[in-house]
Amino acid sequence: MESTEQLSLNPIEIADGIFWLGYENNNVGLHCNPYLIREGNEAVLIDGGSRDDFSYVMLKILRTGIKPAQIKRLIYHHYDPDLCGSLPQMEAIINTDELRIISHMENNVFIHYYSKKTPKTDFHTINSEYVFPSGRTLQFYATPFCHSPGSFMTYDTKTKTLFSSDLFGSYDANWNLYLELNDACDLCTAQRICPHTEKKCPLYGIDQFHRRIMTSTAALCHALDVIESLEIERVAPQHGSILKNGADVRTVIDYLRRMGPVGIDYLEAEKQL
Repeated sequence: MESTEQLSLNPIEIADGIFWLGYENNNVGLHCNPYLIREGNEAVLIDGGSRDDFSYVMLKILRTGIKPAQIKRLIYHHYDPDLCGSLPQMEAIINTDELRIISHMENNVFIHYYSKKTPKTDFHTINSEYVFPSGRTLQFYATPFCHSPGSFMTYDTKTKTLFSSDLFGSYDANWNLYLELNDACDLCTAQRICPHTEKKCPLYGIDQFHRRIMTSTAALCHALDVIESLEIERVAPQHGSILKNGADVRTVIDYLRRMGPVGIDYLEAEKQL
């Protein structure tokens, strides 16, 4: 396990050329995870972070060996400030005419309010993919209303890594870089303390996050259908912990399938109690 100092100051390579750029902050219950994909002499930054996160994120980018001008694309999976707040600072330090933002047209309307400078592309207009000069390909998949109309995910075909945005996210004040599951998680009902280990339940924060953030059960089920169509070896969410293998991904998908209503459906069900 990485030390607190390593998590705070150094990028962590979670797959070939993919770096986690976040930092440990136990004063909040919502950890944000920017990621950098480095391929040859180019890089793509995913969900770059809030304005206050900028210095941490840029320090870690530099420590990957990438110069800011080598970042060619900024991917924003939706328009919230925890993803997009640092956009003006990113533009200023990257400072190239080649920079483009990739998102969804529904998101670009709002991302424009952070900055008008960088051209914004709807991923549908580029065949739902971005291809590095090496041929490494990022594919984009829409997940509408999880949680915004323009929400989507990015899939790296080289490493079979899914950048899932808010899906698989978690409220978790007791945070780890990687989600730690055990065999009992396969059939459990999430609760604050695991009755088997007497430690904090690793699924409880995921449960609470999806009930409150996803807009409806139908939207979540549609997104899970999309995810299950992909061959995934790890999931890198924008919040919470990374799912480090296919078995853990399967466990969390199964849990989200059986957890019951979310969003407006959850509120309606609560009224009936």
